[in-house]
Amino acid sequence: MSYLIYAPKTPQERAHQLMFGLNTIGRSSDNTIVIMDESLSRYHAEITIAHNRITIKDLQSLNHTFVNEVKIDQCELKDGDVIYCGNVEFKFIQKIKATPKASSSTSYEPEFVEEQDYQISIPETIVKQFSTEQSSFKMQDLLDSPGKGDSLLRLGHRGSNQRTVDKLKILLEVSKQLASPEEPDRLLEKILDLLFEIMNIDRAVILMVNERTRQLEHKAVKLRPGISSSSQFYSKNITNYVYKNGNAILTTDACLDQRFNDSDSIFVQAIRASMCIPLKPREEVIGVLYVDNLSISDIYSDEDVEFLTALANQAAIAIDNANLYKKIQAEAVMRNKLERFFPEAVRKKLQEEVNLAIVDTEVTALFADISNFTKMSSSMQPRQVITMLNEYFEVMVEEIVFRYEGTLEKYIGDALFAVWGAPYQKTDDAERAIQAAIDMQWAVLQLNQKWVQQGKQPIQIHIGLNTGKVAAGNIGSEKLIQYATIGDTTNVTSRICNVAQAGEIVISQTTFERLKTMSLPFEKMPLVQVKGQEQPLQLYRLLWNLLPSKLGQVGEL
Repeated sequence: MSYLIYAPKTPQERAHQLMFGLNTIGRSSDNTIVIMDESLSRYHAEITIAHNRITIKDLQSLNHTFVNEVKIDQCELKDGDVIYCGNVEFKFIQKIKATPKASSSTSYEPEFVEEQDYQISIPETIVKQFSTEQSSFKMQDLLDSPGKGDSLLRLGHRGSNQRTVDKLKILLEVSKQLASPEEPDRLLEKILDLLFEIMNIDRAVILMVNERTRQLEHKAVKLRPGISSSSQFYSKNITNYVYKNGNAILTTDACLDQRFNDSDSIFVQAIRASMCIPLKPREEVIGVLYVDNLSISDIYSDEDVEFLTALANQAAIAIDNANLYKKIQAEAVMRNKLERFFPEAVRKKLQEEVNLAIVDTEVTALFADISNFTKMSSSMQPRQVITMLNEYFEVMVEEIVFRYEGTLEKYIGDALFAVWGAPYQKTDDAERAIQAAIDMQWAVLQLNQKWVQQGKQPIQIHIGLNTGKVAAGNIGSEKLIQYATIGDTTNVTSRICNVAQAGEIVISQTTFERLKTMSLPFEKMPLVQVKGQEQPLQLYRLLWNLLPSKLGQVGEL
């Protein structure tokens, strides 16, 4: 088994087991190994484990991948290799084995030593270790076949001490079976299946509290074979009583209990004995578990209530964990969607406020397009085009747009559209946008130097900026985030970008007026008539190449 050791020989050290096949490393949450470090690209590198070799490949990351201090595009890994992805250090370990260290005759002090002298330390207080492999214990070995007895439990007639041991074994097995994350609905069914396996009951139901209405809702039900189904066989009075009071109740004959005299279902269903247990993982009741018997009034005992309460506690924790796991997954999906559009500071604020309502606001919009892209791409393989665009967009968006706290609205083929001023406005939105445009042009020059050395085609881009009013917000549906700005400002920005020539930055009059304090070298252009506008536009060309070359370089941000 192979491992990648993150931050070896430091307090942050941790081991990531590598799977056979493809393993990816990066910041994005869908990588095999996710490391949230700014020096990593979203998809930085990949390690492929095959039968006869293990290789690492750089995924055209911004800060590159190094093996034993040598920059690589792809190479074969050997045991003990030191890998740097950006600033993040890993050590590749092909196999970890445990070797016991000899000690005195009265004690055993294990020490694990990895081949190539890599050590994994364990506390000296450990004197014995036990295997955690699946045991041969089967819960059914402790259970009798269904039948009538003096207890709900199917434990047969054992001594009290042995019954206690058997109950603990069953609860341990239940805990193990409920430990793995599952969809909440499937988990509820699993809980009832276990319940019928362990206990002599006729019917069981789980009701959960609706977070919005704070009322109990029927979520899962199971009936003993031969019992007819009913839309509601339990007494709402009983279940609500347990929900409100947070205490378990046992009824030997619910028909005779005066507290439930106004409950029609008790008489209609002829419930003779029932137990209702709150599902309470912490302080708050999240639901109730109800079981009953239709024929025998004195079948349930205090032992049954105690056991069912213990089982319900395990079930409540499992349900709570399943809901939390589902929530974490949903948040991860939401976070992944937010990462596509917003810089980190904006993402955090949006997650706190949970607000993407449509607002009227002023933005400075930026269109950046690759010049003559159609002609250039016609001479390239489709995979080459995608690879080139991915590298280009990673620099343009992650290293420039997001660094200046702009919002990515969309990719349109080889073009990108970003705005400053939505979802949150700043007084210097126009200045941030123009600085991003300058940095984009410098970044393209840097990319071209790299690509020419690799035998690839250089590119040029043309950029248009415009400032004006838009309606901005989540367009489409609440579940599918598609943040967009709607209005004439967006259309005009696209037209201005079309006016710009290769290597140019062209801005509108409204943007020019908000940049007067920056003292940038602008050249006033003749009036330009663009599609969709009745009046010609006054545009300005920014002579960005007259600025000091260090201004706006990605490395200087």
